[in-house]
Amino acid sequence: MLYDNAQLISLYAEAYTWQPDELYKQIVDEIITFSTSELMSPEYGFYSALDADSEGKEGKFYIFTKNEIEEILGVEAGLFSIYYNITENGNWEEEESNVLFRKDSDEDLAAKLGLPVHELLAKIAASRQKVFDARGVRVRPGLDNKILASWNGLMLKGLSDAYRTFNKPEYLELALNNAGFILNNLLGQNGRLSRVYCATSSPDKPVAFLDDYANIVDGLIALYEVTFNEHWLQQAKSLADTAIAHYYDEAKGIFFFTADDDEQLIARKSEIMDGVIPASNSVMARVLKKLGLLFDNESYIEVSAQLLRNVMPQLAKYGSAYSNWVMLLLDEVFGINEIAITGAGAETFRKEMENNYIPNKIMLGGNTGSLPLLQDKFGASTQIFICKDKTCGLPAHNPADAIKEVEARFYN
Repeated sequence: MLYDNAQLISLYAEAYTWQPDELYKQIVDEIITFSTSELMSPEYGFYSALDADSEGKEGKFYIFTKNEIEEILGVEAGLFSIYYNITENGNWEEEESNVLFRKDSDEDLAAKLGLPVHELLAKIAASRQKVFDARGVRVRPGLDNKILASWNGLMLKGLSDAYRTFNKPEYLELALNNAGFILNNLLGQNGRLSRVYCATSSPDKPVAFLDDYANIVDGLIALYEVTFNEHWLQQAKSLADTAIAHYYDEAKGIFFFTADDDEQLIARKSEIMDGVIPASNSVMARVLKKLGLLFDNESYIEVSAQLLRNVMPQLAKYGSAYSNWVMLLLDEVFGINEIAITGAGAETFRKEMENNYIPNKIMLGGNTGSLPLLQDKFGASTQIFICKDKTCGLPAHNPADAIKEVEARFYN
């Protein structure tokens, strides 16, 4: 599923910032490689999913018996089977076959086997390519080629988060191309989104749900934070305004899932509980908090606060169903670091700041900028301002001093 892969990119990218582990970096790169090769359209939109089944059997494209591995690898099969926990009877008992997975770190397994780590990895890489090539001749799973606005928003955020953490230009290029696809193909001239991309028609009245707006806004904010290009932020603001105009119930302080001018159903529902994808209301609450700070817009902040107040009684009763809401609550309790970086070296300083794990932050700046918090902050040198509630301290002239100020102001 695209939504799983997109969210895993964000998760492992953030995990790497918290605790740099080469495995996390490898996982992000492999997920992006898979997503671009298997799920990306020529226009840089991302398809929804690959089927679980092929040839009438669940997972058949991806699983191997030990005999199949031995036929492919010959004398190399023993080491490969140890590395990926392949057994004679199958580690997936239901299908009597094997899912390739790891239990030991490379270092621990190399020590057990009495091999240098680099030698182990070289052998596994060579064997893995042979298995991959053998898999390539199998009957492939079916492709669900719907391109959904909501899930592409999740992927845009994932790619932006990957670039934020690993600073690989190809990740940013993918994010920019995906954002361009979204705005060129899913956004109408009237400022309304279409939920599903259709290359052959342009409906007069496109249909989209709240999660389409929420997740694309989230992705566009993430893209702004790694580019400091206010075009993306202005697009996010415009979509948030559209969502408020057509989906928000001011009397109840909650967003409906469908627009006020959509086909009227028996009941107009609201999505509150977080599931495999965060609830559209919780995403809107978090992005409106960010936009409120970035644009100094109290109405956004108040809508976000009202949404959180509405669900507060439920948080302690069933925490796992409100995880995204709890993240917003943490921001309310501990505050958000508003980190403004201005000047010719803003991009260099931004990259250095991103090497530090600061989960409760927004980033803004550039060589120029029109956002309220950036006013009067451009000087002859590159500067970093650490702000809270739109109040900023004295500028720091290098990331190390800025990090010290973050620690002093927020964590002592």
